[in-house]
Amino acid sequence: MKSSLAQFDDELIDAFEKEGILKSVPKDTELIRDGQYINSIPIVLNGMVKVFTKYHEKEFLLYYIQPTESCVLSFIVSKKNEPSTFFAKTEEDSEILLLPAVKVQQWIKKYPQFNAMFFNLFNERYFDLIDTLNHVLFDRLDTRLYLYLKEKMDLHQTTILTISHKEIANDMGTSREVITRILKKLEAEAKVMQTPNGIQLL
Repeated sequence: MKSSLAQFDDELIDAFEKEGILKSVPKDTELIRDGQYINSIPIVLNGMVKVFTKYHEKEFLLYYIQPTESCVLSFIVSKKNEPSTFFAKTEEDSEILLLPAVKVQQWIKKYPQFNAMFFNLFNERYFDLIDTLNHVLFDRLDTRLYLYLKEKMDLHQTTILTISHKEIANDMGTSREVITRILKKLEAEAKVMQTPNGIQLL
């Protein structure tokens, strides 16, 4: 654990080990659901977690939690003692440290580096959401799809993305049929290539 959380001092990591629960979580496991009260704040040590919302049965991707990061929305709703209005599930097999929300509130005040982590994450998520909103409002869907695929490949450090049209549609808040049509358009423009192994950018 210490190697994964080297930005924190030994005293805080010892507190994590004493109070936290370390879990190995398989891919596609739901961690948080809409309406749930949050008692534990996750820190991802390995793997990745997807945070998203739903509206009229359509999903919309909010952000990813990568190694050494936590979930800002979990922190906010636990602090206000309000139910979650979002979902979180593992994007891949992950190792996650679950910290008691009440202890997190104490550590935020006691350890400046822990407070700084949440402040920086809140700042990053805010600008990520502004960027997403700008893309939704001002970019054509084919541009958004291309950027989505590029970001997804960068996150997973791969050049071939194994993903279904339905999953892409869920993340982008649209239908599978629309994604299929736009991918064919991008293929015709020689921007992507679809193979049995997945999707590649050209």
